[in-house]
Amino acid sequence: MKKDAIASFFVTLQAANPTPETELKYTTPFELLAAVLLSAQATDVGVNKATRKLFPVANTPQAVLDLGLDRLEGYLNTINLYRNKAKYLYAACRLLVDRFGGEVPRTRAELETLPGVGRKTANVVLNVVFGEPTMAVDTHIFRVCNRTGLAPGKTPLDVELKLEKRVPPEYRLYAHHWLILHGRYMCVARTPRCWQCAVAPYCDYQPKTPAPKGGRAAG
Repeated sequence: MKKDAIASFFVTLQAANPTPETELKYTTPFELLAAVLLSAQATDVGVNKATRKLFPVANTPQAVLDLGLDRLEGYLNTINLYRNKAKYLYAACRLLVDRFGGEVPRTRAELETLPGVGRKTANVVLNVVFGEPTMAVDTHIFRVCNRTGLAPGKTPLDVELKLEKRVPPEYRLYAHHWLILHGRYMCVARTPRCWQCAVAPYCDYQPKTPAPKGGRAAG
């Protein structure tokens, strides 16, 4: 994707959704951290279903510790890999209380010391909670960036570093939200909806997926 096409790509995404937000439900930095930790290999809808029950009972690190691991598992048992995730969340809460005074740290290095928190999770927290223009590369962003030619790379870190260089500064704060939503609902894995895609003119993917019978083109 050429430089002038990148600007047009993000202008178009911005026009459709000026201030995109995460689809995870949260009200505090800790709630977001917990929700993102739980979202690995799970849908946001599924995570929201579980946290809707958990957060009214325990929405601080100390409250989760007071709840205990067994009861925590009971609140999370509708989520994929819930036992492991409960252990990670419980251990993260212990570290948050013991090392950070119960507060969510503000640096990537500190966030990544928490059990179950990798670079992607840390980047989401830094972006959504603290307003930093980080790029949290999940499977959707990885696919979109490689398919479109926006920021091709062999690993999520390759894509992240290339996005930091290629996305114009004025679009960086919301870039990962636009890309996630685009990958989730338009540039989907099996059959990208090119015939409905407003940014198709700027995308390197060929051949474009034609509209199915009865389908409607973008525009």
